[in-house]
Amino acid sequence: MALSGGLRLCQRIFSWIPVLIITAVALWSYYAYVFELCLFTVQNTFEKAAYLSLFHVCFVMFCWTYWKAIFTPPASPSKKFHLSYRDKERYEMEERPEVQKQILVDIAKRLPIVTRAQSGAVRFCDYCQLLKPDRCHHCSVCERCVLKMDHHCPWVNNCVGFSNYKFFLLFLFYSMLYCVFIASTVFQYFIKFWVGEISNVHAKFHVLFLLFVAVMFFVSLMFLFGYHCWLVAKNRSTLEAFSAPVFQNGPDKNGFNAGVRMNLLQVFGDNKRFWLVPIFTSQGDGHHFPLRTLNECRNPLLASEGRWEDDGGSDDDSSDAEMGNGLSVAVDVE
Repeated sequence: MALSGGLRLCQRIFSWIPVLIITAVALWSYYAYVFELCLFTVQNTFEKAAYLSLFHVCFVMFCWTYWKAIFTPPASPSKKFHLSYRDKERYEMEERPEVQKQILVDIAKRLPIVTRAQSGAVRFCDYCQLLKPDRCHHCSVCERCVLKMDHHCPWVNNCVGFSNYKFFLLFLFYSMLYCVFIASTVFQYFIKFWVGEISNVHAKFHVLFLLFVAVMFFVSLMFLFGYHCWLVAKNRSTLEAFSAPVFQNGPDKNGFNAGVRMNLLQVFGDNKRFWLVPIFTSQGDGHHFPLRTLNECRNPLLASEGRWEDDGGSDDDSSDAEMGNGLSVAVDVE
């Protein structure tokens, strides 16, 4: 038991290494750009002031969105999705699988659940002892069920889901902008160092690596950001892109696709003034989502959805709270 706890502690410590790497690169880039380039290399005062002003805007937005992506807790299902003491006792005492399945179906009728497991059964998490809301999955790294889970990202050491997906997208966007700004402003001085017009050897090292690192990160981020833009337009998570959600009539990869405009609004909210600001504006409560067709709304599991809403809604206590792309790991235990 103690050994297991020690291994878990080591895992949690080592999980911060990717975050520390990104932080170290960001701090070095700040020093290299502000001091070695702007203060020690750039001679024109107006150019220096313009570079420093725009750089700090990009840097602040990059740090703000990264902070929000890391430290916004992933939202978990409300208490209404947990088995009551009586239901849990009845479920555990029953040995017949078909009867256990029917028990979960009866419980699910009181909840806004339309998706099923691949087998057609109601999705149930044995670890958290709850019925999974639509698009919810269990993360074995975070050891919890996460609403609208997209993936577990090692670069933010956090699960990306309903509560912080907007922050993650903005982090990718401002990281790209940060890299583009550095590369475009550093390039002319890279050329000057290369042809020998500037002889500052110490600054030369930093400027050369600034350009190299900025371009390298931009290329990686461009593909990753483009992939997530495609996911947003289709209203899919990374997990759903690899395994289509299952409805009453079978798997449907476009089951939650309400059109590009509505899909954008679900992630970024109605007020466009806050789209590029890392504050939570996503629509809904993370427990149920608009469906592509009305046929799914006739699912018998939704027969009592109105009653569920009248009883107090989602009671979401944690609303404040990358798998194919080479930079992320999606972890899901059905």
